[in-house]
Amino acid sequence: MMKSETSKNQEQQLKNASNAALASLLNLTILPVISFIALLFIYKKTQPGNIDHYHAVLGIKINLTATIALFLVSTLMILLGGFHSPWTWVYVITYFTIVHTIFIVFAIWALVRSWSGDKLKSKHKK
Repeated sequence: MMKSETSKNQEQQLKNASNAALASLLNLTILPVISFIALLFIYKKTQPGNIDHYHAVLGIKINLTATIALFLVSTLMILLGGFHSPWTWVYVITYFTIVHTIFIVFAIWALVRSWSGDKLKSKHKK
């Protein structure tokens, strides 16, 4: 009886981990802010030390880092380069596109790892 209860708990943790990683990816792509709020709700339902808590915290970190890296740096580029300079916009659009793509790929990697119940960095035994 205990084994099935533990199995159900693990399945629920994997489902929550997947939902957290998916919310993180959606926040970076098609549902910004709404998905981040959903990610915060998922985080509130998790317990420290579990895989779902790990992926919820990872998703929050990815999205906050992306927000800072994308908006702060882009704003600084615009302010320092001049709003009307065409080269400023070339740099801003190029930077935003490349960095945003890197964060999306990272979020996809986290999603795949959450499906398997793993953390991003596996410990290899020698």
